[in-house]
Amino acid sequence: MLLFEFISVFVLSALLIYVVKEHAEKWGMTDIPNDRSTHVHHTVRGAGIGFYLATVIVLALFSHEMVLSHLWTFVAIFLVFFVGVLDDHNDTSPNTKFFIIILSTVFLYFDGIVISDLGIFFGVELSLGWFALPFTIFAVTGFTNALNLIDGLDGLAGTISIVILLGFFTVGYQYDDLFMMYLSGSFIAALSAFLIYNWHPASIFMGDSGSLTLGFIISLLAIRSLEYLPTISILFVAAIPILDTLVVMIRRKRNGRSMFSADRCHIHHILRHFFAEDTPKTVFFLGVFQAVYTFTGLQLAKDTDEGYLLMLFALNVITFYLFLGAMIKRQKREC
Repeated sequence: MLLFEFISVFVLSALLIYVVKEHAEKWGMTDIPNDRSTHVHHTVRGAGIGFYLATVIVLALFSHEMVLSHLWTFVAIFLVFFVGVLDDHNDTSPNTKFFIIILSTVFLYFDGIVISDLGIFFGVELSLGWFALPFTIFAVTGFTNALNLIDGLDGLAGTISIVILLGFFTVGYQYDDLFMMYLSGSFIAALSAFLIYNWHPASIFMGDSGSLTLGFIISLLAIRSLEYLPTISILFVAAIPILDTLVVMIRRKRNGRSMFSADRCHIHHILRHFFAEDTPKTVFFLGVFQAVYTFTGLQLAKDTDEGYLLMLFALNVITFYLFLGAMIKRQKREC
């Protein structure tokens, strides 16, 4: 049954993305290149509309009981998707997007999807108590925007998301969690169809309707997986967007710039230049890199002391920072 649903999502996603591609320009959904873009031609966006609708339609038809039992979650996903569509059409303000993501995270809380504790750090159990919801909001908004920032090359956000979702599908399969399996598997199928159009040279971008929705879905699946995985393992399962965002913000702060300013110093910009502007090779490298991190995260046992895992991840952040810093210096970039 699962396989039939996933095939249905793939086919419907391919069809709906094609429809969006053919009409996006007259709907006002066109990405105009700027000084940070890696593409040089006007390209339509909004493919997220196609793969989101394909997933929701198939889940509503074949898994309606699961949808109804997690209605708050699906309402939350819809709100994030909707503000993404508005942004694809007319560049919604960052404050509006943040507000909707925060509101949607509150809806997740109503469905029991919340980070209630962080695990045991050096023998001390860290329970969040009343701080559970604020911390969950911080984590969800942070990662949702981290995935949005990684969406800078043809096929990159889709490939990274598929790898991460495969990790969560594996967790759902291991622990017989149908919610995780249905949600992650459906979006894997939908994104696989999307990559047909988005692989370099892309004929359509996912837009914020896709990247914000995917970031939010990965966030909620990460929280759900905390029933089975240690907290810090999630940082490995979804490492590339997290590491990229952390390192870029640290570098901007150290250089006296706003941590939220825009530049061409993300990992995909640096590696693409290293690979002689070869986009597919860059995307493949980062996809494999993410797969290694995801596999590592899935090997970490639930009863492991989180303190040692945090030290391991911090070491990765430092190594990542030094490695990219050396490449930036060699490429003589202004970062």
